[in-house]
Amino acid sequence: MAHKYILDSQKNNILIVLLILAFFTGATIQFGEGSAIIGIVMFLIALGLTTQIKLQGTYITKSSKFYVVLGIFIVLADIVYNLKALNQLGTLDSMAFFMGISFIAYGTNKFKRMGEFGIYMSGTFIVLFLFFYSILPSLHNNFIHDFDHYFVLIPSLYIVNTVANMDIHIIATETVHFNGLNDSTVVIGGPCSGIYSMLLLLGIIVGYVKMEKLTDKKRIYLLIFVAVIIAYFSNLIRVSILYIVGYYYGIEKMMFVHVYIGWFIFIIISFGIMTSLNRIK
Repeated sequence: MAHKYILDSQKNNILIVLLILAFFTGATIQFGEGSAIIGIVMFLIALGLTTQIKLQGTYITKSSKFYVVLGIFIVLADIVYNLKALNQLGTLDSMAFFMGISFIAYGTNKFKRMGEFGIYMSGTFIVLFLFFYSILPSLHNNFIHDFDHYFVLIPSLYIVNTVANMDIHIIATETVHFNGLNDSTVVIGGPCSGIYSMLLLLGIIVGYVKMEKLTDKKRIYLLIFVAVIIAYFSNLIRVSILYIVGYYYGIEKMMFVHVYIGWFIFIIISFGIMTSLNRIK
């Protein structure tokens, strides 16, 4: 009976973690490209869901003021920087904020385990993000632009031209032009490359592996590989759908779909990953 209760609690926690990530990611998207009000609502829902996580007594330890103070410092620094720079809240800013919240949680006795998950998840994303978007460009490496062009732009255009013969063509490394409902030029880069989603998914896997102390490295590496492949092809489908919507229904409709379709796909893939991780011992 006790074993069944623990398993049910773990499954419940997995679902809650997924919902927290879903609403947090949705809030990030809304802050950057949608409605700030909806973003705030989603963020508050994500915070509220953290109170529903049931932790086992074996994970409860003494609280630490150091981690709480460190977390508060990170959160305040992130907020002050963005207010001073008048920036829109981007994915990196959101992950820094999430890391701060995670350190605060890690410093408490009740949410220490979830804080550990958040630290590893956001930390993995931030390190990889800085590598691909700061270190490589500083070394004059064009990996990101080449990836956008050869692995996103060209394959996605092949997909839409296979499905329907549309007047869409490449005019620059990350730019396409189409003459559908509107004469439009669209840049496919940044979040549209799908790299952000891959980094987030990798962060989820690393965070969960560390939180649950999983040791089956072979299955973990296989899951990472499968997750990246699924995320890549899912993003190609997403970009192709955006082309079709933009071509037939206009840029305004395309941008609306752009805000939400990636979020839904991310939720579906994340659910599959969390379910798979729960099977690894």
